Amino acid sequence: MRPGSEAELAEAVRGAQAPLRVCGGGTRAIGGGGAAAVLETGGVTGVSLYEPGALTLVAAAGTPLSEIEAVLDAEGQRLAFEPMDHRGLLGTEGVSTIGGVVAANVSGPRRVQAGACRDFLLGVRFVDGTGTVVKNGGRVMKNVTGYDLVKLMAGSRGTLGVLTEVSLKVLPKPEAAASVLIDGLDDAAAVAAMARALGSPYDLTGAAHLPVGPDGDPLTLLRIEGFAGSVAYRAGQLAALFGGQAVRIESDPEVVAEAWADVRDVAPMHGREGDVWRIHCKPSDAPGLVARLEPRAVLYDWGGGLIWALTHTGTDARARLGAFDGHATRVRGRGTTPVFPPEPAPVAALSRAIRARFDPRGIFDPGTLH
Repeated sequence: MRPGSEAELAEAVRGAQAPLRVCGGGTRAIGGGGAAAVLETGGVTGVSLYEPGALTLVAAAGTPLSEIEAVLDAEGQRLAFEPMDHRGLLGTEGVSTIGGVVAANVSGPRRVQAGACRDFLLGVRFVDGTGTVVKNGGRVMKNVTGYDLVKLMAGSRGTLGVLTEVSLKVLPKPEAAASVLIDGLDDAAAVAAMARALGSPYDLTGAAHLPVGPDGDPLTLLRIEGFAGSVAYRAGQLAALFGGQAVRIESDPEVVAEAWADVRDVAPMHGREGDVWRIHCKPSDAPGLVARLEPRAVLYDWGGGLIWALTHTGTDARARLGAFDGHATRVRGRGTTPVFPPEPAPVAALSRAIRARFDPRGIFDPGTLH
C-alpha cells in the first residue's frame, strides 16, 4: 500500500485487518518484516514550510532526505545531526526518507557535539493504530504535558504510529572544517586520546578511531568545524596536545567531508560478509568489550561510546560481551538472536502499555522490535 495523502494513509490503517509494516524508502530495514503487509509512506511527500531565518523546516514524512538536504544546502544550512546512509552497510536500495530518519532516530558522528535527531525534532503528525491523526509539538521548542510524543516517536520504528509530517530545527553550515589525525594508536590509547580531545576547550564535532585505517594502520580522527580562522587556530592547538605522537592536520574540505562520510556510513564494513553489531557503551569500556567480542573489523565513533563491529555470521555478540553498562543491537545478519536487546521487566511493561495506548489493535508489526 502506498497512500498519496495523510487522509488516505489514515484510511488504510483504519481498514487494516492484519499487521502492517511501515516502510519509508526501505533503506534501513532492520528486523521485523515477517508476513506483515507493507505500508509505504513514500507517497506523502513535500516540504510544506521552510523558514531559513527561523532555522525551521516542515516536511511530509515520505520526502526524500536528499531533497531536504538540497533545499537546505541552497540556503547554506544543514541537518546538524548528520543522518547516516545505511544502504552501503545493509546492502539495501531505495531512497532514504525524512520520516524513516526520525522513526529510527538516525544520528551520525556529530552527535557528540550537536545531539541526536530527536533533539532537533520540533513537532510531529502521525496516524496511530486506530487510524486517528495525532499532532504534537510545533515549529518552536516548548514544554508539553502528558506524553512528549515528539520525543516518543523518534526511534519508535513505526511501532506506535505512522509519521506523516515532521518539523525540524536546522542549523547553518560551517565555513570550514578540519580533521586532526593521529596515526598508530592502539584501541585503548585512541579512546584515551579522544576523551582528552573531547574534554578540551576546542569544541570537537567528531571523534572516531579506525584500528585499520585506509592505509592499513590505526587512524584516529578528530573533527573541528566553524569559521575558518577559528578552525585553523583550534586545530593547531588540538594537534599540540598530542605533540609526542604522529599528528597531522587535514584541512582540504573535500577530503575532510569524505573521511567523515565514511565514518558516518561505516564504510569499512561495506560489502564484507558477516553480521554487523552496533554497541552503545561507556567509552572507557569500549576497548575491553572489543577484546571480548573479537570481531573481524571494528570502528569506534562518538569518542568510543559507539562501537560498530563486524562479526562472523551467526555470532551472538551479547553472549560474548556478557554484562556491561550499555546494549548491543544486531544491525545486519539473520539468526535466532533477537535484533534488539531484551528490556528489563519494568521497562518492558511500560513499553507494552505505551504500545497498547497508541496501537490497541496491534496493527503495527511487532516484529520490528525483535
